[in-house]
Amino acid sequence: MSVIDIKPDAQGKVRDLYDLGDKLLLVATDRISAFDYILPDEIPGKGIVLTQLSCFWFELLDGVVENHLVSSDVADLPDQFKPYADYLRGRFMLVKKAEMFPVECIVRGYLAGSGLKEYGAQGTVCGIPLPAGLVNSSKLAEPIYTPSTKAEVGGHDENISFERSAQLMGEEDAAALRDLSLKVYTAARDHAAENGIIIADTKFEFGRVDGKIVLADEVLTPDSSRFWPGDAYEEGKDQPSFDKQFVRDWLSANWDRQGNPPHLPQDVIEKTAEKYVQAYEKITGRSFSY
Repeated sequence: MSVIDIKPDAQGKVRDLYDLGDKLLLVATDRISAFDYILPDEIPGKGIVLTQLSCFWFELLDGVVENHLVSSDVADLPDQFKPYADYLRGRFMLVKKAEMFPVECIVRGYLAGSGLKEYGAQGTVCGIPLPAGLVNSSKLAEPIYTPSTKAEVGGHDENISFERSAQLMGEEDAAALRDLSLKVYTAARDHAAENGIIIADTKFEFGRVDGKIVLADEVLTPDSSRFWPGDAYEEGKDQPSFDKQFVRDWLSANWDRQGNPPHLPQDVIEKTAEKYVQAYEKITGRSFSY
């Protein structure tokens, strides 16, 4: 629950957005979503992990792709938000306002989730044919790009073909987003691997600022990625993870997705918070404090 008395101009599943004219203030709350539902319980410190990890990646990937980050320093908060500095510290980003592209840019390096299910039925992932003989969590010979539409809150994203994405935004931009997504994923994958983390798949969002395509929103967080421990990886089975798969697994076992989602047990909340922190610390090499 936000402690800011200023009404956001827009709300996502996790973020509150404030329009500042030529800039936006993005505030990552501790809300958590799963299966396109916002859950009734929050994960303590989660918004700070998401923000700090995104800021880390923006800095690390600066030579690979430009981004929309202006500042995450409370000294740069607009005056009306300064009374909330204690709450906002670590969980906000002041960003350039971008004209966002209408797709989510998903890159898959391993066979998991909905991709595994489709492959088992059709031998494809998002319509892309893959070699026979792959199993749960198989590493793909090369990462694949599988864009999706953006759903409104409460809706469902829809996987689309590259050709469909080109119809939505034009061939040139569609190709640029595909190439950038694969380039960013590869750079991030290699960094994470050096720190014992496998990035199985992830989701990027891009926008245009002053005519240039920039990486925007959150990037390579446990909310937007599957992170697996490299030392425990074993093809052919589900992997332990440093993301919200822990919550999805509990919900799958305890909820039929009818009606509102149930409250999470305290131990699931604590374990999930721990997973997020572990992901941050392993990837960044920094200690997390909240």
